[in-house]
Amino acid sequence: MVRVRCIENAIDWASRPHGDSAWNGKPAAIMGATTGAIGTARAQLHLRQILVYLNMFPINQPEVMISHAMDRFDQEGNLTDVPTREHIIGLLQNLVDWAGRIGPNGNMQNT
Repeated sequence: MVRVRCIENAIDWASRPHGDSAWNGKPAAIMGATTGAIGTARAQLHLRQILVYLNMFPINQPEVMISHAMDRFDQEGNLTDVPTREHIIGLLQNLVDWAGRIGPNGNMQNT
């Protein structure tokens, strides 16, 4: 819960002053991990709503919702699950491509 509040606070501060948000027009990717079975689905949905309100452009696919994280990371916090790693790499590759298409000021580039 603490990490979520930190993220919310950071998003809030960077969205100020109204009309001059640092987030405006920026691409975004969302991922999360939890020890539960749902894999942060509800938190990601709420964050996606916030990003749209801030005029950000979140990637739609792939969705990275890591469930049962205790089985996918070692004691030092290193990701050990190869399929999960590959899924995250796919998301990050899509983010790079998406950022290139959106451009630096949120203006879609010709591709």
